[in-house]
Amino acid sequence: MGLKADMKILVVDDMTTMRKIVKNMLKKMGFTNLSEADDGATAWPMIEEAMAAGEPYEFIVSDWNMPQMQGIDLLRKLRADARYKALPFLMVTAETEQSNVVVAVKEGVSNFVVKPFSEQVLKEKISKIFV
Repeated sequence: MGLKADMKILVVDDMTTMRKIVKNMLKKMGFTNLSEADDGATAWPMIEEAMAAGEPYEFIVSDWNMPQMQGIDLLRKLRADARYKALPFLMVTAETEQSNVVVAVKEGVSNFVVKPFSEQVLKEKISKIFV
C-alpha cells in the first residue's frame, strides 16, 4: 500500500492541541481524509465501524500515554485481530525509554516518533512505513 492523499487516517491523542498539531502536519503533507479520537477506548469503536462500513482506516497515528486505553493497548488489540494485523500504526510518545520502544516493536508497531517532532520528522517516519 502506497501513500495517497485520500488515505483514511485516524489520529488518536487525549490532548486536543496535539491532535490538532498532528492533523495540521498531515494536511500540509497533502492528506485529506483525517479523523480523530481522544483515546484508544474512543478509537476502537470508530475503527470497528469503519471496517463494518467497508471503509477501513488505512493508517493510525496514536499517542502512547492516554487515559482509559493507552496507545500500546490499542496496538495490542489491533494486532490480536486478524483484520488489523497489517494496519500501519505510528506510535507518538514522549517516552524515550528504550524498553518502551522494545515493547512497541514486539507488539508490532510500524514506527514511532518521539515528541516534540517537526513536520519533516513526521514525514520521514511515515515514508518509512509506506515504502
